[in-house]
Amino acid sequence: MEISEKVAAYFEEEHPFKAGIQQLREVVLKTELSETYKWLYPTYTYNGKNVLSICRFKKHFCIWFFNGVFLSDTKQVLSNAQDGKTQAMRIWKFHEPNAIDTMAVLAYVTEAVENEKKGVKLIPKKKTAPKVVLPQELAAVFSKSADIKKAFDTLSPFQQRDYSEYIRSAKRETTKETRLKKILPLIKAGKALNTLYRKSDP
Repeated sequence: MEISEKVAAYFEEEHPFKAGIQQLREVVLKTELSETYKWLYPTYTYNGKNVLSICRFKKHFCIWFFNGVFLSDTKQVLSNAQDGKTQAMRIWKFHEPNAIDTMAVLAYVTEAVENEKKGVKLIPKKKTAPKVVLPQELAAVFSKSADIKKAFDTLSPFQQRDYSEYIRSAKRETTKETRLKKILPLIKAGKALNTLYRKSDP
């Protein structure tokens, strides 16, 4: 199915908010944004850069502004898309089609376009590498084998933490020994401890 067909199907599908999202679409199409389809939603871009999406759900419909954190939000209608997860994205929710202030929506969308033209972006905060606390069993192995310790040091901090927690989480000494024997070849090969492997272990 072509992108244009996906967009058309989204807006034509029967839904309690069919009229609402169509109204938002008419406003957005008055701007310089190009219409496409991404992540199952009609998405609007400027020079290939994502600016906003129009979405509908069971209890509301909305506009997702990808860099909404930079909007002036004079009407105080924006909220974080997912608290604790999204940094720049902001969402404007609607619950009734007749509650749409089309002039206000146009102003917000126009401001979002202008911000995109200026290249206004939020630089994501870098994740802090987890602190790795070696379990006694691994430390003992490293003291006897420089090769395994060297291989462990080449792993990412997240992978090192996974191995450490894997050993530490075992309650019985026999289980720790069994797990240790199984992971040492993986560490030596520079491989991460994956979920499938973990599920099959004691």
